[in-house]
Amino acid sequence: MKANLILFIISIFAVQAFAQTTSEEQEITKTINLYFDGMMERNRTKLDQAFDPAARLIGYRGENFTVTPYEDWASGTAKGEPRNSDLFTNKILEIERKGYTAIAKTELFWPGIYYFDYLTLIKIDGQWKIVHKTWYEEKRED
Repeated sequence: MKANLILFIISIFAVQAFAQTTSEEQEITKTINLYFDGMMERNRTKLDQAFDPAARLIGYRGENFTVTPYEDWASGTAKGEPRNSDLFTNKILEIERKGYTAIAKTELFWPGIYYFDYLTLIKIDGQWKIVHKTWYEEKRED
């Protein structure tokens, strides 16, 4: 009887810990999807919900190393007509979280190019925000 009670108590704590992890990962996923949707829709509000204003985006454009402040990137990304989502695939491959920090690995398959994004997220004032994006791009044959 005592052993069953101990197992019951342990299982309650395990379920609570799993529920918290699942909830945090769902919030991180929500933030990344705001990023994806903001790019597809060219929606500045969604981009601002996903990114911290101090974020930097770092990678190569061809052979040129670039460091772009979030404001510059978001201003350009939000211009123009929404993209045709049938031509684009954006997916989350992996999320790793420790406390208030997380790293996400994503793949974006766009016409003519693959993007591989590595996103750093931090929970700020109760909200998960992308604070850094490092990307790699590869040409693709369509």
